[in-house]
Amino acid sequence: MIHRTARRCAVLGSPIGHSLSPALHRAAYAEVGLDWTYDACEVREEDLARFLDSLDQRWRGLSLTMPLKRSVVPLVDELSERAAQAQAANTLIMEAGRRVGHNTDIPGAARAIAAKVPAPVGRAVILGGGATATSTLLALADLGCSAVTLVVRDAARAAEAVAAAGRHPDPPDVDVSGFDATPVDADLLVSTIPATAQGALAVPWAEHVPAIFDVIYDPWPTPLAMLATARGMTLVSGLELLVNQAADQFTLMTGIVEAPVQAMREAGERVLAQRRPQNRAGA
Repeated sequence: MIHRTARRCAVLGSPIGHSLSPALHRAAYAEVGLDWTYDACEVREEDLARFLDSLDQRWRGLSLTMPLKRSVVPLVDELSERAAQAQAANTLIMEAGRRVGHNTDIPGAARAIAAKVPAPVGRAVILGGGATATSTLLALADLGCSAVTLVVRDAARAAEAVAAAGRHPDPPDVDVSGFDATPVDADLLVSTIPATAQGALAVPWAEHVPAIFDVIYDPWPTPLAMLATARGMTLVSGLELLVNQAADQFTLMTGIVEAPVQAMREAGERVLAQRRPQNRAGA
């Protein structure tokens, strides 16, 4: 069902000022002629339940980013199959007083990887163990990846990702490692850690792969992205993940199957270009 009546949507998280989601979704609305609004709302974990309870019938959908993807799970009436698999939802659809949680990070990550990494990914390394790492792990399983190494500071932080992998119908073998362990050879390195933490932690793991997928999109380029570019490695950007998962969110929220992906990507690229240091004269 296509929803044409003006509705409200937003992205929630903390911090939220960097989010490109408003630019992407607003560009999509303009492209298809929807008179909808999409805002960015600063919402902490402890305030999420109260915020959701305050929403009226004008609200249709929410995008969820750090640190809300897992904390929203007990606050919904229903989880989609993929959100239940990950036990994380980055999308909330509201209709007739019900909240349904979805996970568009999984198919979004799978499409982003498949578009840039045509060769099969047999083994992958994922830096980090949070909700995005979990969704990317499931995306890799969708693509036929058979072995994944999760690299985390504390093994306990990987427990939920390992459990999620076990819920996949074709689960990969997952092992957990520390950042100080000897890096392993792999077909793809996925980084879900902040750009500021990449330096000494991430670079050694990039020595043993031909391709890097960095889920960060701002600041860009990250240290890993610059390394990949300098060495001629295959690079999948966080913007590609953002655009692909946002396209699925757009469809879930509006009912319009063909999301205007190119308009969304171009909107994100324009904002990122404006944010780059060389374009901030006088800032």
